[in-house]
Amino acid sequence: MQRYGTVIGLSPEKIEEYKELHAAVWPDVLEMIAACNIRNYSIYLRQLPDGNHYLFSYFEYVGEDFEADMATMAADETTQKWWELCEPCQQPVPDRAEGEWWANMEEVFHCE
Repeated sequence: MQRYGTVIGLSPEKIEEYKELHAAVWPDVLEMIAACNIRNYSIYLRQLPDGNHYLFSYFEYVGEDFEADMATMAADETTQKWWELCEPCQQPVPDRAEGEWWANMEEVFHCE
């Protein structure tokens, strides 16, 4: 199992819309997340002292080929429609790696 933490900005005028979307995530999107071996998925929201709002996500990957599972998810028509609703709310951080939307974070501590 591999743990992932990622971060992205959230447009202040889109906060309520984003919360409403995630209060009723489409069942097919949830099924695709599970089918792609993602477990224990959470998204948190915080306004930081710089005045910007950020989303932090945490999930556990239990599969054997992360890249292949993420490609499967990205190819799913329902997931693409879901992302079309979510992405206009998000503001990727400027220093993210090439090809990232949500920027990966380094895990520096874990305790079970």
